[in-house]
Amino acid sequence: MVKKLIPFLLVIITMASCSSLKPLSFSSSKPAGSAPTTTYAPVSNNTKKEVKFLDDITVESQSVVVKQDAANSRRESGAVHQAVSESGPSTTDIYMNKTSSVEKASAIQLKYAVLLNTEVEQLVNARLLESVDEWYGTRYRMGGTTKSGIDCSAFTQAIYLSTFGVALPRTAREQYRNARIISATELKEGDLVFFNTRGGVSHVGVYLQNNKFVHASSSLGVTVSDMFDPYYLRHYIGAGRIEKAEVKD
Repeated sequence: MVKKLIPFLLVIITMASCSSLKPLSFSSSKPAGSAPTTTYAPVSNNTKKEVKFLDDITVESQSVVVKQDAANSRRESGAVHQAVSESGPSTTDIYMNKTSSVEKASAIQLKYAVLLNTEVEQLVNARLLESVDEWYGTRYRMGGTTKSGIDCSAFTQAIYLSTFGVALPRTAREQYRNARIISATELKEGDLVFFNTRGGVSHVGVYLQNNKFVHASSSLGVTVSDMFDPYYLRHYIGAGRIEKAEVKD
C-alpha cells in the first residue's frame, strides 16, 4: 500500500517546489490609500555613454579653471610688479647706486665718511672737506694762526674764509656774539658750536654732520670729535649760525 502512495507523494513535492520558484511579479497599479511601492528597473546599456559624457564635462571644466587660474596669476604678478615699481627703487638699485657713489668718491670723501661714521653720498660739500683737511692734524697753539700751530677760533676763521668767503671775528666769544643762536636740533653743516672749557665761551668748532664737529683741540690738535662725548656734552653752551654764509663753488 505504501509503495502505491510513493509516486503520488513525489508528484506533490515536485509541484510545491516549482510553485516556490515562481518569480514575484510587481504591479505598477495600486489600490487607493495603499503605501507607495518601488519599481526597480534594469540599468540601461547607455549608462557608460552618459558617464563618459559627464567625465568630458568635468575635464573641460577643470581645463577652464586652470586657464582662469593661470590668467589670474599673470594679472596678480603684473600687479605686484607694478606695485614694486611704483613703491620706489629696489634694494638692488639702491645697492648699485651706493656702489657707484663709493667708486666715484674722492680720497677725502672716503676719509671723512669714516671719521664722521656716515655714507659717502652724504658728503656733498667737497669744498668744506678740502678746507678742513688742509688743517687736519695741525697741532694746537694758543694764539696761533698758522700750520705750525693754531687755536680754536683762528681755525674757524680759516675754515669760514676759505669755504664761505666770510671773515669771522678773532675770538670764540666774539664769534658767539655775531652768530644767530639756534637749537641743537637745527644744526646744519657749517654751523658753529660753542663750549665753556675755561669759563664763559672759550672754545668753538665747526659742525659737520652726524653729531660730529671739527675743531682745534688743545690736546689733539685739529681733529673730529663727537658732540655726545661726555666731556663736550658737559661743556656745551650752544650753536650759532652765521647769516648769509654760502658755500663757494
